[in-house]
Amino acid sequence: MSLPGVLLPEASAVDARDVIASLRVEGFARVGRVIDEPLLAVLRERADQIMLGERTIPGLFFQHDAASGRYEDLPYGEGWVGPSRSYRKIEKLERDEAFRALIENALFERLVRAVLPGEVTLYRAVLFNKAPKASSPLPWHQDGGRFWGLDRDPEIQIWTALDDAPPHGGCLEVLPRSHAGGLATPLGGVVPREHLDRERADARAVQLPARAGEVILIHNMLWHRSGPNEGDAPRRAFTVCYLDAATRCLRTKRAPRRFEPVFARAERAPNTPE
Repeated sequence: MSLPGVLLPEASAVDARDVIASLRVEGFARVGRVIDEPLLAVLRERADQIMLGERTIPGLFFQHDAASGRYEDLPYGEGWVGPSRSYRKIEKLERDEAFRALIENALFERLVRAVLPGEVTLYRAVLFNKAPKASSPLPWHQDGGRFWGLDRDPEIQIWTALDDAPPHGGCLEVLPRSHAGGLATPLGGVVPREHLDRERADARAVQLPARAGEVILIHNMLWHRSGPNEGDAPRRAFTVCYLDAATRCLRTKRAPRRFEPVFARAERAPNTPE
């Protein structure tokens, strides 16, 4: 099928230097509403089709949300469990051409190359879904450390709201400048309670409500979280983590991962604007 354009005209006015400067100081940066609604509609439809089993893409990773609504009860290792709009996470969406168009759009390339000027690869491309009134919270965490199994920690991920993400709908929450301290623990992932209490993270949290099509950059070391979706509409967001191509996988129990190159100009989708 022919895909719609990716970016709104406002995207051309985004100053990558200003955005990356904010990312480095605060640990996050609002880019604004820059993704065109026709593409968002396609991505929302694709998300539903994939969750309902109407569109099959080999090799996707699925995690369903916990029936209890508790993060501690999330199922692991089950993968696809049948048609449901309550999958919490779907990974490897770079295998879908519409999501790939978003991953490799010209604005994202400008922003990523301001941090990673050399060759770039993809660590993950993930849909995070919060079904209405039936989703679990995501606790304070960092996206790095031994948990990620890399020889260096990533610095940049780009989060895009596919739906509106209001405060009561599970919007992003961040602790500004928390990335400056590096990893809370060598393992990474969930930030332990004693660290949260010491930094008064709950009291200092900043909510980042977003409209569909808004883009937010997040430093991987930034402490961030999201609450449950208490609204009546889905809250779907797509996040992409980019790597310096020199990054290597350290896992030994299985063959090390090989990370897929992105922004290869000869392979750019024909509908993706320059």
